[in-house]
Amino acid sequence: MERNQIFLINEMQLSFNQKIWLCKYFKNKIRQHVTPIIITAETDLIKFLKDDYTYLVIEIICRNKDCYALVEIPSNKLPRFIKIPAEPQYKYKPIILLDNILRYYLDEIFKGFYNYELLNAYSIKITRDAKYDLSSAMESSILELMSSSLKQRLTSDPVRLLYQHDMPIKLVELLCQKLSITNFDSVMPSGRYHNFKDFIKFPNVGNNNLINYHLQPVRHIGFEGCHNYFDVIRNCDVLLYYPYYTFEHILELLQQASFDPNVLAIKINIYRIAKYSRIMDSMIHAAYNGKKVTVVVELQARFNEEINIYWSKRLTEAGVNVIFSTPGFKIHAKLFLISRQEGNLIMRYGHIGTGNFNEKTARIYTDYSLLTADSRITNEVRRVFNFIENPYLPVTFQYLIVSPQNSRRVLYKLIDDEIANAKQKLPSGITLKLNNLVDKGLINKLYKASSCGVKIDLLVRSMCSLIPNIPGISDNIRIISIVDRYLEHDRVYMFENRGDKKIYLSSADWMTRNIDYRIEVAVTILDPDVKKRIINILSIQLNDTVKARIIDKELSNSYVKCKNQLRSQLTIYNYVKNIEKYHK
Repeated sequence: MERNQIFLINEMQLSFNQKIWLCKYFKNKIRQHVTPIIITAETDLIKFLKDDYTYLVIEIICRNKDCYALVEIPSNKLPRFIKIPAEPQYKYKPIILLDNILRYYLDEIFKGFYNYELLNAYSIKITRDAKYDLSSAMESSILELMSSSLKQRLTSDPVRLLYQHDMPIKLVELLCQKLSITNFDSVMPSGRYHNFKDFIKFPNVGNNNLINYHLQPVRHIGFEGCHNYFDVIRNCDVLLYYPYYTFEHILELLQQASFDPNVLAIKINIYRIAKYSRIMDSMIHAAYNGKKVTVVVELQARFNEEINIYWSKRLTEAGVNVIFSTPGFKIHAKLFLISRQEGNLIMRYGHIGTGNFNEKTARIYTDYSLLTADSRITNEVRRVFNFIENPYLPVTFQYLIVSPQNSRRVLYKLIDDEIANAKQKLPSGITLKLNNLVDKGLINKLYKASSCGVKIDLLVRSMCSLIPNIPGISDNIRIISIVDRYLEHDRVYMFENRGDKKIYLSSADWMTRNIDYRIEVAVTILDPDVKKRIINILSIQLNDTVKARIIDKELSNSYVKCKNQLRSQLTIYNYVKNIEKYHK
């Protein structure tokens, strides 16, 4: 930032002119949002403090007796970062945090109410227990339980207190007492600033080269100029990879299904949905148009419960058949199934994806969508929905891997097959792209495969409990992580299978909860062109030399070192563009 003349300054670094400018800004923009809470013997901080908000604890030092107050940093109403004027003789661009403006104007807030000698401010943040109690599920509907559980979360017990490290110990003890935080909870000294998630809204200042240039999402050539998307999907499987491809194709397909006179029924399952969702609007319109619409809503999607409850009520009012998962058993699959009358036949069109049906995240998360009319797959997607509605009826799958039905058994067998191939000197190998790899059983299977000579490439963005390069155990395992402008969210499993590669797109990470305790779906890729594209994209990612970091047993996270510069996300974007350009 300094090299680019961008400076994040604090309240002690303000110039005279900047103080004059900030005085007006404080009075016009900030003052009306600041209401201190005085901490007394009767103050119930557990009820007052909000989860995951930043506060300033004010130490009011008086001659007779010290007092304390709390000031909420109103970052939900105002920008956390304020651009302020630079001095005319300088070209730099100063930015100050809202926190530091409040620190500077403490005197303006408290003057006239206390006869104090000094005011000190220290930042804190609490985290509440995010779990909720669904133990009374037999007595109430899941919708009623989730609604009441969200209210529980607002007043649930604090389990962590972060405090500015130079805060006086007596003040820390007072806060712990008022918040009923014990040694069994997490009390941690920290820095001057909290809620680093706000940095995603850091203002775009400086030269244009500091900002990611816009990549216009690509439209699939098959859908261009086509009025009826079903004609395209009937002819061949369609693979979309967001955000390189536009999510508009999914929105348009579901919108067409909502009024197409030949569409009989639509089934879709929702995990994280947008607040203003065109998909949900299409489901409501479909119901109004006489379609049989079933929406499986996962009310237990962590921190998305409120939006999902809202849409559940809207859908029910519109006559949509809304289904919820059982308490404690989440549905994380990414499916929809459209049934359509075509002559004397009922054709089914299915979607199996790695990401949510969410317009917002589809612009910043990488995820696959497979659209298919292949009856081998759509018949099994239909069985998944039947399983969701009747989880106690027996069901089998050949082309889908479905948790908790067969995931662990099938994945173990796929790894065992590669071990057998390696022992017979046949082509073997495993490539996995995951968000998280923490399941002990699957990790042990990968260790065994490595020790038997199976070459394993892993792309793991987040948690990874597998340790590579252990002699005799994991020396055939390479792990990289790619962090770039888009969040790598898709899950892909590839097994060499004696040279006839088996590839799966999946909603499931390799975590115990995803394998054994959720409904997840992975699909076998049957279309050779789709398979080739996924292999090419994986190859590009495995050869990233700009944003890829090596995961090793020291957790050093050093960048891949190579003279050739290949930034996988930009290369994939150009690859996708060229595919569509070539097909034109």
